Amino acid sequence: MTIKQLQYVVTVAEEGNITAAAKKLFVAQPSLTNAIRELENEYNITIFMRSNKGIKLTSEGEEFLGYARQVLEQTNLIEERYRGKESGKLKFFVSAQHYSFAVEAFVELLKHSGADKYEFHMRETQTFNIIDDVAHLRSEIGILYLNRFNEEVIMKTLRDNNLTFTPLFKAEPHVFIGKNSPLAKKKYLTLEDLKPYPRLSYEQGNHNSFYFAEEILSTVDCDKELVVLDRATLFNMLIGLNGYTICSGVINEELNGPNIIAKKLKVDDYMEIGYILPGSIHPSHLTSEYIEILTALTAGKKKA
Repeated sequence: MTIKQLQYVVTVAEEGNITAAAKKLFVAQPSLTNAIRELENEYNITIFMRSNKGIKLTSEGEEFLGYARQVLEQTNLIEERYRGKESGKLKFFVSAQHYSFAVEAFVELLKHSGADKYEFHMRETQTFNIIDDVAHLRSEIGILYLNRFNEEVIMKTLRDNNLTFTPLFKAEPHVFIGKNSPLAKKKYLTLEDLKPYPRLSYEQGNHNSFYFAEEILSTVDCDKELVVLDRATLFNMLIGLNGYTICSGVINEELNGPNIIAKKLKVDDYMEIGYILPGSIHPSHLTSEYIEILTALTAGKKKA
C-alpha cells in the first residue's frame, strides 16, 4: 500500500468516475485503474463495484475509504510539521438537522483550524440523509435528536448502518415564533394555544415518515401546515405569517437575528440531541475537535 494509492481511492470516490478522477490526478486512466486493483488484491477486498453505469463503493470500500482519509489527513499533518510542506485543502463534512448550535460549532472549528486552504461542508439536511451521509462517509459526523416516539426506529436504522449515537443534551420542548407574534407575550404555550396558527416543518423527501420528522409531536393534527426546505425560509414564514415550529429552544441570536424567540411548550415530551458516528472508524482530529466544541457549547443547555 502506498500513500498515492490511498489518494487515488479517495479521489475516485469523490468524483464517482474513473475518467474524471484520472483527469483530476493528472494520471493515465489505465494507471489509475491498475493501482486500485493492486490495492484491492493486496488486501483481498473489493473497494469499487464496476458496471456499465460507472462505479460505486462497496460496503468494504466505504469502511476502507474512512481509514484512507484519516491516513491522508495524518500524513498531511506530518508533512506540515516536519517538512514545512504546504498540504492541500483541509476538508471537513457535517450533516445535521437545523440546529444553530451545530452551525456555531462549525464556525468555531473553522476559526480554530487556522487553515489557509479549506473545504468545509455544513449540510443542513433531511433526517434520513444525515444517517445515509455518515453511513457512506460523505460526512464525518451527523447531528439529530431522539425522543420516545422515534427512538426505536432511529436507533434500529443506526444499528443497521453500523452507526453510534452519543447524547449531547436533553431539552424540554419549545416553540420558535416571531418576536411580534400574538403568542409572544405568553410565559409558556400549550398545544391549544398553537391551534389557530400555521405549523412549519422541514420537508423529509422520500422518507417522509413521522419517525424521521425533525419536529416532535408531528402526528398531532393541524389545520394549517407549511413545509419548507431551509431554515431561512422557515424563519421568514414564522415572522411573516405568525407561524410556529416545535423545537429544542436553543437558538443563537448572533447567527439567526433577534426576530425569532423561543417559548416553552407545556407537554410531556423531550428532545435528546446528539451526534452519530461510524461505529468502526476512529474519529479524525477535526471530528474530535468539533465534538469538543459542540460539548462545550451545549454544556449549559441540559434542561431535563
